[in-house]
Amino acid sequence: MRRLEGEQVLMRIFVGEADRRQGQPLYVALLELFHEEGFAGATVLRGVAGFGATSVLHTDRLLCLSQNLPLVIEVVDTEDKVEEILPRLDEMLQGGMITLEKARVIHYTKE
Repeated sequence: MRRLEGEQVLMRIFVGEADRRQGQPLYVALLELFHEEGFAGATVLRGVAGFGATSVLHTDRLLCLSQNLPLVIEVVDTEDKVEEILPRLDEMLQGGMITLEKARVIHYTKE
């Protein structure tokens, strides 16, 4: 069991649900990468509306239902681990945005 506490890094990756990597959804490829690399955890959040660099509004409203809603993948781990994976993310992302911020982890256990 790996225990992670104290100051760590929260990485957020902003992409669209239509983004793909080698035939599969990009968020799935990212989750698999983080899992294979032994990251402490990752979560995919689906947005109800948003826009990015193209300023195209994507929304889940019925009259203008988007096929490309925004997704945010949140990953928490050590600064070293996050910095080490960034070059691989650069290869995988064709667009989107990555943010990094400090996060104070209170408790982490493997269930």
